[in-house]
Amino acid sequence: MRRLLPAGDTRETRACYLISSSPYAVEINMSHSRTHPCLPLMHMMNLEQIAKLSGVSRSTVSRVINDDPHVSDGTRENVLRVVRLMNYVPNAAARGLARGRTQVIGLVIPTGISTLFADPYFSIFIQGVSSACNAHGHSVMLWLAEPEYERRQIRQIVHGGSIDGVIVASALTDDVLLNELSQSQRPYVVVGRRPNDWQTSYVDADNSGGARDAVRHLLRLGRRRIATIIGPQNMIAGLDRLTGYVMALREYGLPIDQDLIAEGGFNESGGYLAMQQLLPRRPEAVFAASDTMAIGALRAIREVGLRVPDDLALIGFDDTPLAARTDPPLTVIRQPAQQLGRMAVEILLEVIDYPEVAPQCLILPTELVVRASCGAALV
Repeated sequence: MRRLLPAGDTRETRACYLISSSPYAVEINMSHSRTHPCLPLMHMMNLEQIAKLSGVSRSTVSRVINDDPHVSDGTRENVLRVVRLMNYVPNAAARGLARGRTQVIGLVIPTGISTLFADPYFSIFIQGVSSACNAHGHSVMLWLAEPEYERRQIRQIVHGGSIDGVIVASALTDDVLLNELSQSQRPYVVVGRRPNDWQTSYVDADNSGGARDAVRHLLRLGRRRIATIIGPQNMIAGLDRLTGYVMALREYGLPIDQDLIAEGGFNESGGYLAMQQLLPRRPEAVFAASDTMAIGALRAIREVGLRVPDDLALIGFDDTPLAARTDPPLTVIRQPAQQLGRMAVEILLEVIDYPEVAPQCLILPTELVVRASCGAALV
């Protein structure tokens, strides 16, 4: 099994990202390596000094460090004694390369760079991926792509030898990249539920359950004419959150009014425009399928002189830092974005190490966080 580094121990890696928007890449490199853009440089003189002091060849020292079983016990102990005296720390990345591994994980987010920096969810998620990779001595190579993947970029990700495996975040319902990955030998994990796909490992938040809890809360407060601002319906999260909205209304025997459903694109401007579309239909409450859309909706509500929550209750989804700082503070469904990133790495490393194991599927729970935008505490 993999050995986690002690908390705060950063000796084996440095944070490094390769942000790529096909066909060109922009590198953000925080390591000091000159031999590989995403791997720390192994101090070769130390290895040679150990070999000289041990009275063996450099290749023998390398075999000892990489736990080669063909090295005799006497030679192994002699080399390890010198290693301890020299206070030499083997580099995880170099050992990975010796095993045919790069110690680099690819992270694909199917969006443009403007969306990445506009949506706080992605920065929190990437923090989770980065922290887990650092703990395991890996670096991250980040690709940003619009939903329509270019063939050149797909081939680079799937068939390139620069990564050990791929995490695909915010997967689409019909994702060309996933189709390519499923037919290749490249290990991969998806962040986003894969309905009717029993061959793919994935991790996801309980999007439908969280949306259902949000609408249930509004219904318990006596609101009946509840609108929703949905995310793109070619994204699993967008579909699942709409499903949760529908489930809650049906539980209460209420009809599904298509006029109370508007798409907002998971961004603030989309939420603003969707709310403008909904306002003439006089909803009593709105469930927005992301915090950024809820913030856009709040702006549209204020522009027409309505008050939240007196005239219209509002709930978001994500619990990004902005949600607690709106006026009024936003009631939200909290999803564990950072934990999603960490678990995606853990599952991917298991897939890499044990490819014969059955696919792993993990759904993380969400939580209703009640603030002032609904006008009442949890009931």
